[in-house]
Amino acid sequence: MNGKKESEYAILTAEIAKATFGLKPSDHKKLKGLKKQNLRDNMTDLELIFTMLGEASTTEIAVQKNAQGFCQNKSAAQEGGEIAGDARHALEQKSGRKVVSTSNYLDVNSQEIELIPET
Repeated sequence: MNGKKESEYAILTAEIAKATFGLKPSDHKKLKGLKKQNLRDNMTDLELIFTMLGEASTTEIAVQKNAQGFCQNKSAAQEGGEIAGDARHALEQKSGRKVVSTSNYLDVNSQEIELIPET
């Protein structure tokens, strides 16, 4: 990928994230206390699921609308992220818990797992 394409890809990814979580990826990383680590590698299961829903929705919208160029793909990214954001809001309302979490992969793997003895 050339520099312009990488930049456009980063912008589109950020649009999906903002619509899904209400946060830019850089703010999401700060919330999790990440420095150089990859955000996606440190997401909780639900964060990852909603990220994937936003990406898949964006792809489906872009394909069905035959999105051409950056502006049309940016619109698809916003719409796809909105679908994931709506689903996230619905889950948060029903469960009473926020999906976006300060927990990360490092936190989860540093906790000791208590094994239940067989009876």
